[in-house]
Amino acid sequence: MEVTNAIGRRKAAVARIYVSAGKGEIVINDKELTKYFPDATLQFIVKQPLAALGVVGNYDIKVNIYGGGIKGQAEALRLAIARALVKINEENKPTLKAKGFMTRDSRVVERKKPGRPKARKRFQFSKR
Repeated sequence: MEVTNAIGRRKAAVARIYVSAGKGEIVINDKELTKYFPDATLQFIVKQPLAALGVVGNYDIKVNIYGGGIKGQAEALRLAIARALVKINEENKPTLKAKGFMTRDSRVVERKKPGRPKARKRFQFSKR
């Protein structure tokens, strides 16, 4: 099998991945998955598309990821893995789509407006 690539985004995080047949190694920015995401919840999020299809140990994944926070990076990686699995086999798409892994979560932080302390918050009103 040749190398399949895909990209995933979430908030400010961007994950570029390269998937090839292998024994289940996930390397993120030259670190293994458990070192890059020490939290078990984030590891679970990353492996969700693989677990949904039952192919956890079948692919080696090399990841370049940057931007955003740790949760946004994990969710960007999840989207990238789901997209790559669909590129590999188009029949995977309905299963992944039903679980919500194919949808790009486009919510981002609203910008701060001038003359306000935050995006929507106003300064305290004083009558006198």
